[in-house]
Amino acid sequence: MTPFAIAGVQMHVGALHSNVEAMRHRIEILMARFPWTQMVLFSELAPYGPLDRFAQPFPNDVIQQFQEDARRFGIWLIPGSMFEKTEDGRILNTSVVINPQGEIAAKYSKMFPFRPYEAGISAGTEFCVFDVPGVGRFGLSICYDIWFPETTRQLTSQGVEVLLHPVLTGTTDRDAEIAIARATAAQFQCFVFDVNGLGAGGVGRSLVVDPSATVLHQSAGQEDMFPIEIDLDQVRRQRETGLKGLGQVLKSFRDREAEFTVYDRSSGADAYLRTLGPLETPAQGSLRGLQTADPRSSLQNLEQTFHSPHHFSVYEGKTGSD
Repeated sequence: MTPFAIAGVQMHVGALHSNVEAMRHRIEILMARFPWTQMVLFSELAPYGPLDRFAQPFPNDVIQQFQEDARRFGIWLIPGSMFEKTEDGRILNTSVVINPQGEIAAKYSKMFPFRPYEAGISAGTEFCVFDVPGVGRFGLSICYDIWFPETTRQLTSQGVEVLLHPVLTGTTDRDAEIAIARATAAQFQCFVFDVNGLGAGGVGRSLVVDPSATVLHQSAGQEDMFPIEIDLDQVRRQRETGLKGLGQVLKSFRDREAEFTVYDRSSGADAYLRTLGPLETPAQGSLRGLQTADPRSSLQNLEQTFHSPHHFSVYEGKTGSD
């Protein structure tokens, strides 16, 4: 048995003021009540909420305060994420992993900002994998990242056994996200810790899922601290023998015969995607998609367009010549 205790913190997040002291207060309460906790995970953008006006360079004083808390309590700490302002003026949605010595062990920037709604937020390109000595391998993704299984595929192909997933979901698609969290755990044979906020930080309903897609805990719509001791041997056993002795998913992917040309941008396998309209927020009374041709006709039209002297590039959103 390889036990490890992780606590999620689902708390109210304000949008117009700092939530840092409230987070630190909850860490103190959590560790007083459940001193056996070894890692603490907050929701996406918990320290300052969802407005990028509070973006600041990394590292900063707030991260240093969380480093002090991690050192004081001897815990791994992921204090959600914050908007990071880079030297070149970009804004990223960035999380840090702080080890029990108070050191920044890893840093991750969200790969899939929730576009078109998160306009102006740049995407990260580096994956986050880190090891907890004597325990196992962990990975970090943020909110919308999990909708793209390629992100978890990359992490678990590197041995990640626990997916830490801070989210800020205050929208009506939370049911779909919960289903995706469960499917992710089964598809990639890993634990999933999915922590949402409240108020400006989301609608709650955080959950912890084991590698068989069993929900170990699901919060409701109020504040919640939920320390869960997991056993990483469950991951290792299931990856070898299959979910309930059945599907050995990671090994089947490893031994695949097919190559997926859709990931080669020059292959043309994604031609249908070029027929879709621009990535933009729907307007009132929008009729987009209601008068769109089916995929067969759309692809025929695309082929004719790209063989004409001048073509319209959906990717670029402008007219250009071949």
